[in-house]
Amino acid sequence: MVDLSEGRILVTGGAGFIGSALIWELNRRGYSNILVADQLGEGLKWKNLVPLRFRDYIEGDDLLMRMDVAPHQFEDIRTIFHLGACSSTTETDGAFLIRNNFEFSKALAQFALSEDRRFVYASSAATYGCLEQRVSEAIPLEDLRPLNMYGYSKHLFDCWAERSDVLPLITGLKYFNIFGPNEDHKAEMRSLVHKAYYQILETGRVSLFKSYRPEYRHGEQRRDFLYIKDAVDATLYLAEHVEGGGIFNIGSGEANTWLSLVTAIFNSLGQAPNVTFIDMPEAMQDKYQYFTCANLDKLCSFAYERTMTALPDAVRDYVLNYLIPGRHLGDEPGRNSRNPGSDPLQDAGSAEMTGRAKEPQPPGSTI
Repeated sequence: MVDLSEGRILVTGGAGFIGSALIWELNRRGYSNILVADQLGEGLKWKNLVPLRFRDYIEGDDLLMRMDVAPHQFEDIRTIFHLGACSSTTETDGAFLIRNNFEFSKALAQFALSEDRRFVYASSAATYGCLEQRVSEAIPLEDLRPLNMYGYSKHLFDCWAERSDVLPLITGLKYFNIFGPNEDHKAEMRSLVHKAYYQILETGRVSLFKSYRPEYRHGEQRRDFLYIKDAVDATLYLAEHVEGGGIFNIGSGEANTWLSLVTAIFNSLGQAPNVTFIDMPEAMQDKYQYFTCANLDKLCSFAYERTMTALPDAVRDYVLNYLIPGRHLGDEPGRNSRNPGSDPLQDAGSAEMTGRAKEPQPPGSTI
């Protein structure tokens, strides 16, 4: 078992969605010996850091340069969670994605391996491309065909690690459709839960894409939705219990419909579902995935026994304890938030269900 208290912990993308949630969970377990790296820019993700405890912060652009010119400053780092990346699936600047998602990851992995440091990094379920099956990590990397440049940039690093014979020494995490607190800054990359919540406040209804395949009725396209609290729990379990291991799927292991997801949001608000179906842009119709689901056999084979939070309970916790009161992770008022859904009504009764969707921020690096 890896002892995370031995040396500092580096979290890249630490102000981002998964990164800040990971720091939140580390804090809850008593760890604050953390160096946060990110690129805060002009957006609002700095707010994710405000309730969290960490030792120091560094801008992502300065991290590798400082490691090169003053390596002694980082000698005490023993564990690296590399969660920083440009996660926009609509980003088309290939050169930017290669530098930001691929070259940066290679350099950081080489730094980690040079001194036998623990290296856990975010890959992505986007690397699986258009596969509509319960996808397994056993599928050869050379057989995968990502559908967008973001997925390809992540796939490139997975392939580099395999070709360089370092993949068994590190831990890659293929996160599926994660939702939960601290995603406010993600603009169009926010989850449907976040978007639909504000749609309901403003219009009283939610719009979903129609289905263009006869085997799926409207709204019954399926995704593997995973609550952020479960995602970071699985991430820390692997960091502490598995030395290396290669690539792991991190999902719920279930494929739920879009209708199930939005119905859970309406139920959390005490409202009857009101869903309209809209035309899908023609450019998307041939590329749209109707089914995603993670095979979790490999994760379970390493004795991970925690049951992922049921979708209705996860949505209820998110809506009532974070979206309605406008909280970030770390702002919980004396509640054990490790058990989502256990006490979701504690503060909802007095919360005003008001607010509008934030102005979208341009996609960019979350290193």
